Amino acid sequence: MASMDLSDYVDALRAHLTTAAAAGTEQTRETARLLSDTLEPAVRLAITDALSAMAAEVTSAWDGGMVDIRLRGRDPEVVVVPDAEHAAPSAAEEPAPGEDDATARISLRLPDSLKTRAEDAAAAAGLSLNAWLVRAVAGALRQPTDPSRPGRGPRRYSGFARS
Repeated sequence: MASMDLSDYVDALRAHLTTAAAAGTEQTRETARLLSDTLEPAVRLAITDALSAMAAEVTSAWDGGMVDIRLRGRDPEVVVVPDAEHAAPSAAEEPAPGEDDATARISLRLPDSLKTRAEDAAAAAGLSLNAWLVRAVAGALRQPTDPSRPGRGPRRYSGFARS
């Protein structure tokens, strides 16, 4: 899948802002110019959020699989996962006896380098990235915590500070 280049959409919004400001004073035009210079990250995030919401709606209405939005660098990528990959969970994905077998969808943002390493590890294990992540989370939750190590909670901090 190829990434979607959002530059045309960002540029169009910049042009609309400049056109609207042209009717104002010099200070209005300068304010619009400054705003348009800092607009790109917010526009990219808003468009990606809208695409993610749209993908979630398509997925919920479609019985044939899943539509997902993934970030590749700064640009979103639309990924269509056919139903065959989600048809029947493998033994690795099946919950342990007594656990809830309902699934929940989450959005996970990883640095590109970590995502690449996770994909490589999943491929080496002969699993999909999703199945590999399910195993990793389940394994992390099964590991007993060491009572001699202080836990991290909402009121605990570790590390040091220098003033």
